[in-house]
Amino acid sequence: MPHSFASLLVHVIFSTKNRVCDLSPELAARLFPYMAGIVRERKGVPLIINGPADHVHLLVYVSVTESIADLLRVVKTNSSRWVHEQFPEQKRFGWQAGYGAFTVSSSRAADVTDYIAAQQEHHRRVSFQEEFLTFQRKHGMAYDVRDLWG
Repeated sequence: MPHSFASLLVHVIFSTKNRVCDLSPELAARLFPYMAGIVRERKGVPLIINGPADHVHLLVYVSVTESIADLLRVVKTNSSRWVHEQFPEQKRFGWQAGYGAFTVSSSRAADVTDYIAAQQEHHRRVSFQEEFLTFQRKHGMAYDVRDLWG
């Protein structure tokens, strides 16, 4: 086969540095489309990017030529730099070093999109930590809680 084909749909979650509530609605309204543009530049397809004040969810098709680690390194580095340039008062803004990446069946894309779209409402009831632990368990991932929140 002369070409490579893949359907790599991934739900990514990562928080602001130290989970500080830096993602105001005004910042998010400009930042999330900027992040989607980075994904597109890397030949990925962003379906939705959204989150409350302390973390972000991305649902993206990852390019066959890109690793999730490389994609997120570029998204996080470039978006953090962009925030510092566009919002100089956000000197402390940054992203945490790690992330969670969870595979999603294309048949569940609409459900996950709805879930991500409702993040602000969802987090009135559930904390980031509770949500992330639920994803870890649901996907059968081994973890040590001491490694999650450092």
